[in-house]
Amino acid sequence: MKNPINYSFKTEVFPFLILLSTVILSFWAYPKLPDLVVSHWDFAGHANGWSSREFHVIFSPALLFAMYTLFSIMPKFDPHASRYQEFASAYRSIRNFILLIFFVIFAAATFSNLGYAVNIGVTVAGLVGLLMIILGCYFRKLKQNFFIGIRTPWTLSSENVWNKTHRLGSYLFIIWGACLMLSPWLTTRFAFIILFGGLVSVLACLMIYSYLLYKKEQEKK
Repeated sequence: MKNPINYSFKTEVFPFLILLSTVILSFWAYPKLPDLVVSHWDFAGHANGWSSREFHVIFSPALLFAMYTLFSIMPKFDPHASRYQEFASAYRSIRNFILLIFFVIFAAATFSNLGYAVNIGVTVAGLVGLLMIILGCYFRKLKQNFFIGIRTPWTLSSENVWNKTHRLGSYLFIIWGACLMLSPWLTTRFAFIILFGGLVSVLACLMIYSYLLYKKEQEKK
């Protein structure tokens, strides 16, 4: 099955370097890490979850390779495969930023376990917030598809609803991302509200908005 997105050496250099860096970091860090490493931190940046160093150095590289593979093959199975060429650059950029941010989170966790002074709370919140902002910036460039973007029954049923919903989603994700980046300097309660309350609010707003747009569109027919 032909891939609807064209890949070349030029487009794949950056993700390849990220994957290679992840593997190199894992091999370099493994003998230096303690047998038990911190794998999870709470909102205040305090350790509250642990795993073996073997799991730590295997899971993240495997996850990134799996994500890269999924991004590469998903367009082949999309009923809207022919649309991917219209936003191929945005699709690859989103993939690259997601891989990069997951790599930096892995690197931050690794160096923290090696004893370096890394503020995990600030780092993770900042990176996740940055990712939401990046996604928001690219939302306007996405065309109808089944795998990436704001996919509701109504955005997938109408291109007009898709486009308008993604314009609103662009603003909401950028605002939410900026709030996430500020959350480490707030109380744990407010940080929790921004993370989970913000997620629920943004998704609910976009779902309701897309439904109302679709309903209005149908009434005009």
